[in-house]
Amino acid sequence: MLALRRARMAASPPFLRGGFRPFFFLGALWAVVALTLWLLVLWGVLALPTAFPPVAWHRHEMLFGFVGAVVAGFLLTAIPNWTGRLPIAGLPLAGLAGLWAAARLAMLFSAVTGPAVAAFLDIGFYLVLVGVAAREVLAAKNRNLPLVGIVLLLGVANSVDHAAALGLLSDPDIGARAAIALIVVMISLVGGRIIPSFTRNWMTKRGMTERLPSQPTRVDMLVLGLSGIALLAWVALPDSRLAGWLLLGAGLFQTLRLSRWGGLRSARDPLVLILHVGYLWVPVGLLLLGGSILDASIPRSAAIHALTAGAMSTMILAVMTRATLGHTGRALVATVQTILLYCLVSLGAVLRVTAGLGLIDYTIGRDAAAVAWATAFVLYLAIYGPMLFGARLGEENA
Repeated sequence: MLALRRARMAASPPFLRGGFRPFFFLGALWAVVALTLWLLVLWGVLALPTAFPPVAWHRHEMLFGFVGAVVAGFLLTAIPNWTGRLPIAGLPLAGLAGLWAAARLAMLFSAVTGPAVAAFLDIGFYLVLVGVAAREVLAAKNRNLPLVGIVLLLGVANSVDHAAALGLLSDPDIGARAAIALIVVMISLVGGRIIPSFTRNWMTKRGMTERLPSQPTRVDMLVLGLSGIALLAWVALPDSRLAGWLLLGAGLFQTLRLSRWGGLRSARDPLVLILHVGYLWVPVGLLLLGGSILDASIPRSAAIHALTAGAMSTMILAVMTRATLGHTGRALVATVQTILLYCLVSLGAVLRVTAGLGLIDYTIGRDAAAVAWATAFVLYLAIYGPMLFGARLGEENA
């Protein structure tokens, strides 16, 4: 098996030598395409050939299509680091990426091909991804199996969302709520590892030896537990006042957790700072979500977009840019274009949330947010796309 993987790596084009390459590229491309299609629907220019209601399609493709692709790229890239095994490459990687792409087309044209085909391909992608990831982690007896379990639950949420779209469930939003909850938990778990670690490394290199961020402690486990319970309560009972209070508590504890990581002290490095900015949207979103349950004057959509357009999108671009630079052999330095990319995704999040809160004109804010957000991903494709297709610097067969 090891010899076969080495041969695949050597024979494969650079684009198929690591999971981050096809999935980061396809995820960013789909983010732009899907959001553009959604804007055309909102403007009355286009009717989508999907069997899903337009809002349900937009939500599904952002959560399970776009975010799902980036999760796959992150997982397939992290597993070799965790296990010491060679990455999935070549035809197996191309097949998995092709399955994801086929699912996206089937979802878009499900009014023609039928929703069953879309469900089969879409759910099948998550089953194959989890099967591949679990095999690698179990073979190495690695401790990160719970993260693979979260991806499995994301696949279950995907199945539930398909069932809801077909009218088989009384609650049409439960699959989407579950997906949002799981992705926020994943951000909390992974962010709690990499943000203090990267911040500490940056500080140490600059001789900053006082009040260094530490790896997760019992306090972090407490915050993760409370956040998980609060989100589970929201998934099961979205209008429960208990869920509202739990979400407010989780938001406050997440704020405390973030404050211990020294974000302002690392502000001179955009690659580190953007991780803190992205994570900041987690407590903001939780507080808004809890507030929307307890106070009807706070729109639920503002809270949802704080967690999606804010936390998810910002953290995704933060991880994608850093991982692409690191895994292609480049220096971890943010160019002016990358800083602009970070500013655009942050602007998009702020505009979308403030529009949802009624602080600016809703339609203008929504459309401007979408343009800023999509432009950030266009920049990623323009700047980092050639890196994803090219060989690792300094290594002829990387």
